[in-house]
Amino acid sequence: MRIVPALMLVLAACSQSNDVYEQLPNSSLAGAPRDVVPDSRIESTLARPVTIGEDGPRLDACGVMGQVTRAGGNGLPLRAAPFAEAKSLATLEEGARLHVCTRSIDQKWLGVVVRPAPADGDGAPTVDCGVSSPVDRKQVYEGPCASGWVASAYVRLIAG
Repeated sequence: MRIVPALMLVLAACSQSNDVYEQLPNSSLAGAPRDVVPDSRIESTLARPVTIGEDGPRLDACGVMGQVTRAGGNGLPLRAAPFAEAKSLATLEEGARLHVCTRSIDQKWLGVVVRPAPADGDGAPTVDCGVSSPVDRKQVYEGPCASGWVASAYVRLIAG
């Protein structure tokens, strides 16, 4: 009976645990070669594009409309990735309308496409962002409107 634990201890001493670590992908950038993945997620140069079509090919590419609320005097930053230290791409004012396309796993961040402000008083935006109708598959948003990540605490869902 004592031989088995001793044998396991000898075998464990011979293995190199860092070999397995080097072969595992970084969860924030799965599939990226290990040498180009930064050691820390909190790096302002990282970006995570917004994904559309997560609800399938029968529903709108971004199924929910939201509105910025409680943004304060400085506005709500639109970030390049779902964390506070990510690069700020723009600042959204109180009342700005957003197409909500995806969420972070912890639900603290929303991946959004910013609906352009209407040019005239009729309330219709001047540009179609291309997310109000279905897309055939889940994909990165590459349309004409600004996209990024906002803190979910500052968005009120108004439709969808």
